[in-house]
Amino acid sequence: MALIALAADKGAPGVTTAATALAAVWPAPALLVECDPAGGDLAYRLPAQDGSALNPARGLLSLAATARRGLRAEQVREHTQSLVGGLDVLVGIAGAEQAGGLTWLWEPLGQALAAMPGHDVIADCGRIGSYPAIHDFMAEAQLVVLLTRPHLEQVAHLRERYAALTRTFAERGRRVPIGVAVVADQREYGKALGEVRRVMGAVGEPEAVLGGLALDAKGADLLRGEWGGRLDRTMLVRSARQLAATLAVRVAAATQAAGSPR
Repeated sequence: MALIALAADKGAPGVTTAATALAAVWPAPALLVECDPAGGDLAYRLPAQDGSALNPARGLLSLAATARRGLRAEQVREHTQSLVGGLDVLVGIAGAEQAGGLTWLWEPLGQALAAMPGHDVIADCGRIGSYPAIHDFMAEAQLVVLLTRPHLEQVAHLRERYAALTRTFAERGRRVPIGVAVVADQREYGKALGEVRRVMGAVGEPEAVLGGLALDAKGADLLRGEWGGRLDRTMLVRSARQLAATLAVRVAAATQAAGSPR
């Protein structure tokens, strides 16, 4: 199956919310993975399938403890948990201090997740500017999606990060497709998409903008608990479904172009 890495530059425009929403509505079985070097919050934000709290010690840290002699895709399943609603998740580290000891993990983890049988993987990579080791993970993805708010300063940083990531992947001998998703208030969502497409068009990348997420307070609040019929009617999830469908098509095209089976 495929690995889709979500990340942001400065401002961190709701990467965890975006990753959770996309994984929840993904058109194929999906695994949500927290790879944010600054630390994850899913263990404290969402309950497990039985209503209890997620175990923060079972996830990326417990997987790393077993992976020193190699990491296979099959091992990952032993360290996942199920959220209320049925979504499988590999919870992340507790904080940036733990990330310092895991620089060796990111490349083999990316390779293992990209080869996960039966699941596409949606990875929350958080803010990527201050932790270069996460690039080793992202270089294994079939698609990288950079999230941005439609604010001038964030779009400016986005253009720089887009170009820098392209160079970084090339230095590793990889050609990883990079897309852009706009995170905007539902009241200005359509206008925001158009503005970011215009800015990316000015640097020759108008097709990089794949869509976005229309944030609404109700949808974001519901993602902190059980999703169901009410959540399906929110603008957040409606836009997430559209974006997920677009990303799935891009992933299939990238995988086919690379000549690897999906």
